[in-house]
Amino acid sequence: MSFATPPGWYPDAGTPGTDRWWDGTAWTAHTRPSAAAHPAPYEPAHPPHAPQAFGPPTAPPSPRGGSRTRVVAITLSGLLVLGAAVTAAVLLGPDDSGTRAAPGPTASDPAPTAPAASATPSPEGSPDDDPGALVDQLNGITLTVPDGWEKPENTSDDAPTIRTAISYDCPGTSASFCYRGTVSTRTARAGQSDPKAIAEADITTAADQAYEEDVLGRRTHGGITSHQVLKAEPVAVAGRTGYLVRWRVVTAKGPGGVVQSVAFPSTVGSETPVIVRYAFDADRPELPVSLTDTITRSIRPIGDSATSGGVGASIGP
Repeated sequence: MSFATPPGWYPDAGTPGTDRWWDGTAWTAHTRPSAAAHPAPYEPAHPPHAPQAFGPPTAPPSPRGGSRTRVVAITLSGLLVLGAAVTAAVLLGPDDSGTRAAPGPTASDPAPTAPAASATPSPEGSPDDDPGALVDQLNGITLTVPDGWEKPENTSDDAPTIRTAISYDCPGTSASFCYRGTVSTRTARAGQSDPKAIAEADITTAADQAYEEDVLGRRTHGGITSHQVLKAEPVAVAGRTGYLVRWRVVTAKGPGGVVQSVAFPSTVGSETPVIVRYAFDADRPELPVSLTDTITRSIRPIGDSATSGGVGASIGP
């Protein structure tokens, strides 16, 4: 059985004639002369808003009377302290387990300290720590971040994303900014399993979000006026058979762009298909269409650096 020592003024064993304030959990910097050391009346100096002391009772000197009165007060104070100590010894004697309560603190004791929080370090070599790799933990894949690209911490749709580091004012509105290249990963909707059907349905969404209007309804490129299918074919991604659809879109303002949707089965869980979306501004020398193939080839299951993407390889039935 143990009892916490209540807040109050207690004798400072390190400084005779001084009391120190115990706040119930730790010694504070507030001190005062002990009651026995003062021949004149005084007011206890409590810290702001501190509760009244409930420690061993002491009797401050009477505002009137001579040394005899002070001697009587001191004697009574000592008797009260002794009585409190005897009572505590009886009440806090051995319990059924034979243990005794710990004695109350003294100002010479070190202030109680909380144990340092133990932080669990992330495993060394975790792919999340690699600035050159985008990690999609949910879908169990990584892909390479090209030079000059970045991994934003937050995106409008919370999808793992990489993009060109430099932005520019969108040609369709000065109230927004655009990026020359963006690649993001996400999980296909529940009930979808055919990579071809998923990619063919997703390409429209990919084009609209990149070049039709943003999540706030702003037509950042003036809207899409037409599109051309550049490629639609099976593709191997991370050793899995997937499907790729690529469009060239023409916009009312700006150069337009190339959008692509790649769908393939995940290697984790129930193997729910993964979608990788690409959006590259057209006619940018730093963003050749071949870069989409390079990024797709870099897709790997987390922890597997050897699996070949096989973009362009022949896929059997």
